[in-house]
Amino acid sequence: MNHEDLIRYVEVIHRDKDIPKEILFRVLEDTLAQGVRKRLGVGEDLVVKINRESGEITMEDDEEEYEFDLSVLGRIVAQAVKQGFTQRVREAERDVLYDEYEARVGSLLNGVVQRFEGDFVVVNLGRVEALIGKEDRVRGETYNPGDRIRGLLVEVRKEGSRVKLFMSRTHPDLVRRLFALEVPEIADNIIEIKRVVREPGYRTKMAVISQDPKIDCIGACVGVRGSRIKAVIDELRGERIDIIRWSDSLETLIMNGLKPAVIHLDNIFPDVDAHRAIVIVDEDQQSLAIGKKGQNVRLASKLCGWDIDIKTRAEFEGGGDESADYDALDTDDESDGEAPSAAETQAPAEGASAEN
Repeated sequence: MNHEDLIRYVEVIHRDKDIPKEILFRVLEDTLAQGVRKRLGVGEDLVVKINRESGEITMEDDEEEYEFDLSVLGRIVAQAVKQGFTQRVREAERDVLYDEYEARVGSLLNGVVQRFEGDFVVVNLGRVEALIGKEDRVRGETYNPGDRIRGLLVEVRKEGSRVKLFMSRTHPDLVRRLFALEVPEIADNIIEIKRVVREPGYRTKMAVISQDPKIDCIGACVGVRGSRIKAVIDELRGERIDIIRWSDSLETLIMNGLKPAVIHLDNIFPDVDAHRAIVIVDEDQQSLAIGKKGQNVRLASKLCGWDIDIKTRAEFEGGGDESADYDALDTDDESDGEAPSAAETQAPAEGASAEN
């Protein structure tokens, strides 16, 4: 290989694997130097240098500089140098991929379902593959090879010479990123998503606030005739989304979070020491506030960061301070407190709820 061939060789690897040329030159210098040291039995003071423009190779130690001659390596050592260079290039490629995707943790990735490996769905992203584990897949969602899929990048790992990417379809930030794509006001930081809580595949509650008093944060997220929220719901394959207005007042936030149930502010009693709030509701609002299997109150509790107990006036006055086990609760209210679909109105009320 002459000097021009060496330059072309580095250029080809740089172009195909997107590894910076300087890294490739340094790897080549290191592997050649290791081969020469092994062949000649000299110490670490001998180094090899490659001219980045001409491709000319020289050797030097503490005393003088020599012109490099490949024949000094011999066939066996030359083969070892080639293998070492190939291995180092793989490691450099891994490091480049790792740095690229590590910087993108928390962002959306688009890919194509490639195959299944044990409990993992393997997604082809082009230059690299990503894995979606069982715990990061929504119950009830099915995938087939060739399906396009979108997920949130949650972790990047180095394993040997490979980089492993892990995606999630269940992470709350997936909803956050999808709305940022559909709602320009979110991307422009005019509307801020304060908090997102999910029961993946079933329901999401998202609290938003507008930095511009002229812009309705809920209406902007829903879109004209529900166009924006519908795009997110379609991506989540029908998951219900409740959009509520954020408030720094705990009582107001609880009231908004429990919608579509109608709650009065003077019927909310926070216990600061226990980090718990008792909410008194009318009997006809109790099932709406609790939701099917306790889903509505459970998500509202996560959204507010406080435990919420729903009681009727009779239950409250009747005494007893035990908390309801909403995780185990199963109501017969199949409507789950559904409000009219946000896609059916241009100006939905606060606590807008939409379903596909």
